Amino acid sequence: MIETVFRTHDVPKEDRFDMWRELISRTHAPMGMESSHREDFQASQRVLTLGDVTVWPTTFQPVRFVRTPKQVRASDPETVHVSLPIRGTLHGLHYGNDIACGPGSFCVLDSSRPVDLTGGNGGLPHTGIGMEVPKALLPSTRHKMSALTTCRLSEDEGFGVLLGQFLRHVAANTASYGRSDGPRLAIVAVDLLSAMFAHVLDDGRSLQPETRRRTLVLSIRAFILRQLHDPLLAPPVIAAAHHISVSHLHRLFQDEDDSVASFVRSQRLEHARRDLADPAQSTVPMHEVAARWGFTQQSVFSRSLRSAYGISPREYRQAALVMDATSKSRRRDINET
Repeated sequence: MIETVFRTHDVPKEDRFDMWRELISRTHAPMGMESSHREDFQASQRVLTLGDVTVWPTTFQPVRFVRTPKQVRASDPETVHVSLPIRGTLHGLHYGNDIACGPGSFCVLDSSRPVDLTGGNGGLPHTGIGMEVPKALLPSTRHKMSALTTCRLSEDEGFGVLLGQFLRHVAANTASYGRSDGPRLAIVAVDLLSAMFAHVLDDGRSLQPETRRRTLVLSIRAFILRQLHDPLLAPPVIAAAHHISVSHLHRLFQDEDDSVASFVRSQRLEHARRDLADPAQSTVPMHEVAARWGFTQQSVFSRSLRSAYGISPREYRQAALVMDATSKSRRRDINET
């Protein structure tokens, strides 16, 4: 992906608010902005370009955003904007309706309609993650935007859980993705957003078959990650939890990198490996680490980890502790010099 960073403290105080307004007009749509903090405005924004989709984590002092009918007629990027507040609220008018979104809920805006929106509570900064998606990528919702802007879209249920996890993960882990990963991440973003919209509108039939397949796979993967601790986690349990047959479950994973069973096993080993490498958990018995991630027998855990990483759990932990001690020693030497 491509990442662009803007921070108001990098520019002169008198230019901060105007530069922020220009940035928002480019990343979202042209609009007016008002703030009682404009004399020394504080804000930051990272714009992550994922192909045709952009994600932007942001923090700013309270601002009122106003996009008038004249501005809409003059310039319409034809996008759907989704905001996930992390701290603070978004409230105002859109489609003639009152809207209010706080942490744990999504706010949906249509660039083709006027909006009067305030972000931030009192004098406290607002923090959130925004996402811009071209309407052309969401054809089934183009004529349902009015309903979507007033629907309750929670981060705590349904596909909102997956979309929230996706946005938070991408925002926090940009270094782990390359430029070529952007378009693939955009597909995931559009699939999750389409599925969340279809779910809240009770219109799953509007989803393209491939979108339904991908979102179901994402939902299954998320379920597996939540249930890794369960030693009974297996294809029949996973299929039953998603109301599909075991054969359907296996067909869904035919185009994935791993089979269902391989994905469960690799994720259990990866989480156990992280625990073994954590100095804070160096005194946790091996069998507890194994049981935490669904391994009921220490011998099976040891054989599996050795097969995957070429080293036993005990040897892996010892090597990680040596590396951690060496790293701390180097940092001390650097600080002393």
